[in-house]
Amino acid sequence: MIELVPVEKIENKIFQIRGKKVMLDRDLAELYGVETKQLKRQVRRNVERFPEDFMFELTQKEYQDFLRCQFGTLKRGEYSKYLPYAFTEQGVAMLSSVLNSKRAVLVNIQIMRAFVNLRRVALTYVGLKRKIEAMEKKYDAQFKIVFEAIKKLLIPPPTEKKRRIGFHPE
Repeated sequence: MIELVPVEKIENKIFQIRGKKVMLDRDLAELYGVETKQLKRQVRRNVERFPEDFMFELTQKEYQDFLRCQFGTLKRGEYSKYLPYAFTEQGVAMLSSVLNSKRAVLVNIQIMRAFVNLRRVALTYVGLKRKIEAMEKKYDAQFKIVFEAIKKLLIPPPTEKKRRIGFHPE
């Protein structure tokens, strides 16, 4: 029996690069239980299945920025000299047919669930943001009246000539 990977573990391996939610080849290889070079080899053998919107190779700058962002300071020689592939949701789905193993199919199911969960959370966030903006617009008019009333209270009323304090000899 192949143990399913928790969806939370997968969600932590989904990143935003070039405005797309992607998973890196090394993380996918780890989840599938294969070496990264084997995964990349299978992808290169079936490159026609992976158009640009399914998979892309990170640039050197993207890779360095990503590593700094994820791991702090880079240690010399610790990371791959080959640029990683980033797979979109569709690219991950295509990987199960390329890798062609029972584990790949089961892990893919969990990965698809993770992408769906992230999409659901994003939609909830967008919906909540819209509701808050609508409330701000709705209540701005009501609060405008309150602010005007407070400003009127802060302005001192016009007074008659002030009487001097203290003893005044006449």
